[in-house]
Amino acid sequence: MQNNCIYLDNNATTRVDPEVIEVMLPYLTDYYGNPSSMHTFGGQVGKAVRTAREQLAAMLGADESEIVYTSCGTEGDNAAIRAALLAQPEKRHIITTQVEHPAVLNVCKQLETQGYTVTYLSVNHQGQLDLDELEASLTGNTALVTIMYANNETGTIFPIEQIGLRVKEYGAIFHVDAVQAVGKIPLNMKTSTVDMLTLSGHKLHGPKGIGALYIRRGVRFRPFILGGHQERGRRAGTENVPAIIALGKAAELELLHLEEATTRERKLRDRLEQTLLATIPNCVVNGDVTQRLPNTTNIGFKYIEGEAILLLLNKYGICASSGSACTSGSLEPSHVLRAMGLPYTTLHGSIRFSLCRYTTEAEIDRVIEVMPSIVERLRALSPFKNDEAGWLQGQEQALAHR
Repeated sequence: MQNNCIYLDNNATTRVDPEVIEVMLPYLTDYYGNPSSMHTFGGQVGKAVRTAREQLAAMLGADESEIVYTSCGTEGDNAAIRAALLAQPEKRHIITTQVEHPAVLNVCKQLETQGYTVTYLSVNHQGQLDLDELEASLTGNTALVTIMYANNETGTIFPIEQIGLRVKEYGAIFHVDAVQAVGKIPLNMKTSTVDMLTLSGHKLHGPKGIGALYIRRGVRFRPFILGGHQERGRRAGTENVPAIIALGKAAELELLHLEEATTRERKLRDRLEQTLLATIPNCVVNGDVTQRLPNTTNIGFKYIEGEAILLLLNKYGICASSGSACTSGSLEPSHVLRAMGLPYTTLHGSIRFSLCRYTTEAEIDRVIEVMPSIVERLRALSPFKNDEAGWLQGQEQALAHR
């Protein structure tokens, strides 16, 4: 990779697969026709789009008619939530969780100002939901339940099918943000309880600017974007052909490599995690260590700041994250880790490492090599490294001056 970068921030975005680039390039140059045109030049492009749709549907275990292309995961989430509410105007209740992506949380917050009631389900210290709390929240007035498949920060996987069974009993629509799950765990929408599912191409080695929304056949859907007839009238706008072709190929490759890649990523992730826990004192894994994505570990290093860790890692050419890329401009602690009730001593020093099928053993070895010295250096600078009460007081003072 460029500049010998060790890239362990794959939950933020992924490298585009060279095979994906190869198949999309001709549709930027030679095959530039509009796929909706009646002539042969456009028709051949339309045929390629249909093939890409079939490739994506195959990865999801869905029918091609159930796929609607979007520009990204955020658009997919917005479209699904608003469509579910428009389809049931008599219902005014939404259920989601405290740990959703901002693409869901911020929509729900806006809807609260428009007369909707939103229940934000809590999570425990492992980041898992209490299904009894979900059951108690469901009513005949519930229009929508929107819950992510896997958390982008901790990798924790929610029991989606169990949730879906309970949602169906109350006649609500069940939407799942699966942006982090697609390509990392097997999916079969034919047997699923999910009504709508969001994905994004740049999370599975496709390009940015393309996503998709799965809409189960028979689910009422009101379009978010109005205009022409594209996407069977469910999402207007001229198709982003090169990106659609790329997403189809990316889906095909993810399905092909899924079992091998996830086994390998899990092995490398566990080695990184276990070695850091064994060699660095006062650190802990955040989230559910059994029900989680195979590529993700979130480790809290006590008594130091995550931003400082990232800056020093960056000097070694190592890319990681302290949370969601969509909130990285904020100095506030992760809303996900706060919802889990983690102590401040861990909360501020938590780092997410997320791997992919391109991650190598040598890269993991390098992180294992440099992390102990980084943590030791930062803790040596802290006057409160062995004084938890003093450290907490220092954090309170720092927050007061922000």
